[in-house]
Amino acid sequence: MKVLLLKDAKEEGGQDPYVRELGLHGLEATLIPVLSFEFLSLPTFWEKLSRPEGYGGLIFTSPRAVEAVELSLEQDGKSEVWKKSLRETWNAKPVYVVGNATASLVKKLGLEAEGESSGNAEKLAEWICSREPPALPLLFPCGALKGEVLPQMLKDKGIPMESIIVYRKIPHPGIQVNLDSYYSKQGIPASIAFFSPSGLTHSLKHVRELSGSSIEQIKFAAIGPTTARALAAQGLPVSCTAESPTPQALAAGIRTALQPHSS
Repeated sequence: MKVLLLKDAKEEGGQDPYVRELGLHGLEATLIPVLSFEFLSLPTFWEKLSRPEGYGGLIFTSPRAVEAVELSLEQDGKSEVWKKSLRETWNAKPVYVVGNATASLVKKLGLEAEGESSGNAEKLAEWICSREPPALPLLFPCGALKGEVLPQMLKDKGIPMESIIVYRKIPHPGIQVNLDSYYSKQGIPASIAFFSPSGLTHSLKHVRELSGSSIEQIKFAAIGPTTARALAAQGLPVSCTAESPTPQALAAGIRTALQPHSS
């Protein structure tokens, strides 16, 4: 059975872990990237990273936000400053993250991550609220379309936070061509998985056009509750929401949704 994954591509070489995991479940998965990213305000972000004494810690809810740190370090000797002093100073403070993918990138920067087992921003906010409240604001580099759940929960608990937009999602230029090619060669997939509300926004029109009336046969899957809500808002039935944002959880959910007895 064929599964179509509409997400951003993995940067590292090799097979995407979601494609690999679905293959282990006997499902033939294809990844079509639906999002590209544009980084913003990196000089301003670097100024903030250079002043760890002004903050109570860091929050990363996506791999992209960590990439913004990496890109900031690439310019004129900044990585030396980071390694010599800044990294150690930040490490004396909590660095909160959502999910294993983000945590592994944070660790590559030489930072200790905590809270990675929280699979979404809401659970991470609960984790942060359960800790000793910081006297100084937590620095939160985020995307232009960040959810309001985490900022609101921290605000309600009186936990200071300063957010800075460091990237925005833009539609991948090859969405339509790649989807046309997939449908003409592979036909209608048994399941389509979406990985973010913005990925859904940029690809749904094409999916509807290409699927036609067969769209009713497709099992739609979501990587998490926010994406599931976005699918439902578009009037699409959500056949499965991954219990956590991992290849294993998504593959298990899709496998179950595609069982003959599954509604």
